[in-house]
Amino acid sequence: MNFNKIIIITAFALISNQFIKAQVKTENTLKEVIIKGFKTVNGIGHLPNSKDGIIYAGKKSEIILVDSLDANKAVNNTRQILGRIPGLNIVETESSGFTANGIATRGLNPSQSVEMNTRQNGYNISADIYGYNESYYIPPMEAVSRIEMVRGAASLQFGSQFGGLVNYVTKDAPKDKPFEFITSQSIGSYGLYNSFNSIGGNYNKISYHGFLQYRNMDGYRPNSQQTQVSGFGKIQYNHSDKLNFGVEYSLLRNKIKMPGGLTDSLFYANPKSSTRTRNWLKSPWNIITAYANYTPNKNSTLSVKSTYLFSGRSLVWRNEDGGAQATDDIDLATGEFVPREVGIEKMHNTTTEVRYSQNYSLGNQKSTLAIGVRQSYAWFKRQGGGEGTTKSDFDLSITGDWGYDLDFTTTNLAPFVENIFKVSKNFTVTPGFRLEYLRSTSKGHKEVEGDIQITNENRNRTFALAGLGLELKSGRNTNVYANISQAYRPIDYSQLEPFGTSSKIDPNLKDSNGFNSDLGYRGTISNYLNFDIGGFYMAYNKRIGLTLATNPNTGDYYSIRKNIANSVHQGIESYIEFNILKYCNSQSDIGLSIFNSFSYVDAKYTTGEFKGKRVEAAAETINRIGLIFSTTKLSTTLQYNYVGDAFGDASNAMTSEDPIAGYIPSYTVWDWSASYTLNNFAIKFGANNLTDKAYFTRRTDEYPGPGIIPAVGRSFYLGFTAKFQ
Repeated sequence: MNFNKIIIITAFALISNQFIKAQVKTENTLKEVIIKGFKTVNGIGHLPNSKDGIIYAGKKSEIILVDSLDANKAVNNTRQILGRIPGLNIVETESSGFTANGIATRGLNPSQSVEMNTRQNGYNISADIYGYNESYYIPPMEAVSRIEMVRGAASLQFGSQFGGLVNYVTKDAPKDKPFEFITSQSIGSYGLYNSFNSIGGNYNKISYHGFLQYRNMDGYRPNSQQTQVSGFGKIQYNHSDKLNFGVEYSLLRNKIKMPGGLTDSLFYANPKSSTRTRNWLKSPWNIITAYANYTPNKNSTLSVKSTYLFSGRSLVWRNEDGGAQATDDIDLATGEFVPREVGIEKMHNTTTEVRYSQNYSLGNQKSTLAIGVRQSYAWFKRQGGGEGTTKSDFDLSITGDWGYDLDFTTTNLAPFVENIFKVSKNFTVTPGFRLEYLRSTSKGHKEVEGDIQITNENRNRTFALAGLGLELKSGRNTNVYANISQAYRPIDYSQLEPFGTSSKIDPNLKDSNGFNSDLGYRGTISNYLNFDIGGFYMAYNKRIGLTLATNPNTGDYYSIRKNIANSVHQGIESYIEFNILKYCNSQSDIGLSIFNSFSYVDAKYTTGEFKGKRVEAAAETINRIGLIFSTTKLSTTLQYNYVGDAFGDASNAMTSEDPIAGYIPSYTVWDWSASYTLNNFAIKFGANNLTDKAYFTRRTDEYPGPGIIPAVGRSFYLGFTAKFQ
């Protein structure tokens, strides 16, 4: 469909519907949103129209209050923490080699959250959102106050990602306390031990907050031991009610052993089996951010954030050659293992974002203007294919030269503007515009099939993204929202690498582009009903992949990386939560509620070789149902999770010798968590995957596989938390 036509259709559909709007008690301060608007509905709601110079009016958004959830936060159980977001697809690989579970919505690729704009406290935490958007670090959930999520329309104010924004907001210094210390100790199945400790306070005009987490686990499968240390420190100077500034630092240190992937037959024989004993990964992460917030008057805000990321990833493994069926055995002729492969990546990124907002009068109504600019420069060093040792420990030494040695850079400059026009007391129109300048370079060499391939790519492009949001309010606590916005996914570093002597990269290779659109109805009724029901349509054009071409001079076939297909993702997303006891008695101290988070996604290729095939990793149905019982001291949640079937690649092959291709069956998992609080002490306990379901969420053609990566079976945990002040 034509972009302009869709805007007109969406606007007409919204105006013609006489539904009512979900409006929080106030739109000006998030503090009131959290405490007064969402606490009564067990921690999920939507963002106000504008906050901190950012406009959310007309957008599909969710906000999750982490402390109000019953969940296994010691292992960042994504299913329980983010599972209430309709359609959230989770790739559960954290136990087998990745440092964090990836997420996506609407049939997009969830691996390492590559389709998302992932942030902490408003700044990006992936290495490069355009060149290398994989998330190796997210903060421990025990340190997170709330999680904000905005669907595709986030492309106008945060970046171009199709999947939208997910922002992990860490806890802040306690108000009016010079010192507070919180400690949380947890143990669990498969050798889990987690220790989380935080301090914070205020002294005169200075506030401070920090945490340190240590986690160790033997792992669900053999050869899957993990050790992790996460840390965070923040200090802020509150000059006045109008001005504050500060600095914060985040770190991650880890050492992960990877048990390898499985073939279908190995998985169904024993999902706990391991095919690799010598695969290791480290991904040290460092992020320093300086910021300033200035509010000259009640109608104006100015914020500046400047971030420097310096991180890396080091990998030593028996590589993917031969697939999951290739064993890693001692060579009888030499009495040793075959040499492993070594890869080292070093990542640097500097980013500055400036945002300004102004409330102003237009006619008899108050409108809001939000403008800003994002500037970033990322440089990335990738070395790999080095011949490692025949040993089994973590050893990055190599013999000879690197198989590839590549340098990448990305320069980005993006001004943006949005404006809430309050047409009437109950109706707002929010147009927006973002202009992206992007420059990508790739230099270096790679040995491919015995030959040295040289790359020297330099690509410059400019994109204009436009969008429109509409919101209709005819009541106090419900609304209809609609939006449409353009998005794109640029060519990343891996797509600029040479990859074969008989293979080519199309010189006319283009960035993927398309748009997201939403139409929904959301709201709250008193303190017993919360809902958000809507439909979406997303066009994802010029997807990049491999295909065959013919040399016109020789008639020989060769593979070429090019834009091969378009896909359309459409469906419905629904969240409903009903508190039965609050409905009977709004003043009741006891709550008994049920929630349902449901999505249906029809994601298919509409052009190219795979026209009519389902998009890889896109589950059609995702349904989560929870039962929550709570008193002033006790809270417990039983959660049912169903995720429909999917395919590993675009061919929709049921079986294949290719480790990434094949069927991904549907699965059902039950989780149960509870907590009991007494004054400043709490005990937390629960079980994940109660029925010990054997299932998997991903097939991979490289590490941490290749092959099937099994999810974790039944596990238990027990934790104790104490607060001292």
